[in-house]
Amino acid sequence: MFRQVASRLLTRSTNTYPAGAAATLRRPYSTEVSADNAPGDSAFVEAWKKVAPNIDPPKTPIQFMQPRPPTPSTLPSKLTVNFVLPYASELSKKEVDMVIVPATTGQMGILPGHVPTIAELKPGLLSVHEGNDVKKYFISSGFAFVHSNSYADILAVEAVPLDRIDPAQVQKGLSEFTQKLGSASTDLAKAEAQIGVDVHSALNSALTG
Repeated sequence: MFRQVASRLLTRSTNTYPAGAAATLRRPYSTEVSADNAPGDSAFVEAWKKVAPNIDPPKTPIQFMQPRPPTPSTLPSKLTVNFVLPYASELSKKEVDMVIVPATTGQMGILPGHVPTIAELKPGLLSVHEGNDVKKYFISSGFAFVHSNSYADILAVEAVPLDRIDPAQVQKGLSEFTQKLGSASTDLAKAEAQIGVDVHSALNSALTG
């Protein structure tokens, strides 16, 4: 019975929908939805006015989002980067030549026209290249989202410009956490010490590399 059902599914024609239907079936990106015509907003505002007529209704997340820039037909000369932290925006729509991020799979260079990618980031060096100017940051972790329109969104939990890091403090921290790792007696203590060793080792590599 299962084989018969599977056979029917595999041999079903792919022309189930008429021409052009695929485009209408695609769900729009959130940034493609107009903030003025966002579904459900008008009903929410009306309900809010009935409860609190003297207080302006709060804005919904869609009202803060901007339309997604279109994918260019030709390869752009610049990469547009947004680099944000939970408490600050380091770069906003900054046009640069290249960004190198510390992905968990290794250092990853992002150039204009890069294929769409989602990369998890690990503690390490993030460098932003703009001509001969290179701005370097040490980041703790996060994600990099590379879009097909040569936009890159980099979200980090913590980031510090490399020139603000004291090498002496890094060496001191590495030594302390190495000692803690050697003397740890519980799994929790070992895990905490290992994180400290990994972060300070990455810091040391960023400073010396």
